[in-house]
Amino acid sequence: MGTKGTDGARTGSGIGRRSVLIGGAVTAVGAAALARDGLKRAWWRLPGVEKPRTPGAVDYARARWVAAADANWRRADRPDDYRVDRVVVHVTQGGFDSAVRAFQDPGHRAAAHYVVRKDGRVTQMVRELDVAFHAGNRSYNERSVGIEHEGFVERPQGFTTAMYKSSAALTAAICGRYGIPVDREHIIGHVEVPGADHTDPGRGWDWDRYLELVRRAAAAPEREKA
Repeated sequence: MGTKGTDGARTGSGIGRRSVLIGGAVTAVGAAALARDGLKRAWWRLPGVEKPRTPGAVDYARARWVAAADANWRRADRPDDYRVDRVVVHVTQGGFDSAVRAFQDPGHRAAAHYVVRKDGRVTQMVRELDVAFHAGNRSYNERSVGIEHEGFVERPQGFTTAMYKSSAALTAAICGRYGIPVDREHIIGHVEVPGADHTDPGRGWDWDRYLELVRRAAAAPEREKA
């Protein structure tokens, strides 16, 4: 049954003129907001426009910055243009210095966002808002943050406690930033990326230990997080 109120008449299932006008205004405002949001996400793609960057800035306070070659990553505006919902764990199959040099080589055509050294030092080489070529799968590159670990797949004894703890703290910070669940569906190895031809981090990577360390780091007081 229809009623009549102070904000406009309504009889039966009809809607008052004022309600229609208000609804139309709300729709217009919503459309304008969506348009502004779309422009916000895409403006830097316009010819001659680059999104402002701070040279040497890092996303993780405990990291030091060493830039990867431009050919090894793609400029983006994550998570505005691509949702970030994965962390991909890699192993360098070599030493820390050789991995950094490879990512600085434009002919390598690949780089991860971070490299973790055996002693726990974290180096960031690609900003998290950008797409690093690390997973061998375009969709996974766009949706993930890649972390390399110094060492060899066939030598799991080289994965030190310092490395596990440092990497876990980094992963916890990334998961917190993007709301990524701390589980094996969202924290994966390179070998688990569809179409990947790599085997890292290998059978010797202790996933139970690693995820427990990530959970502990995620639960730590804010002052202990980076």
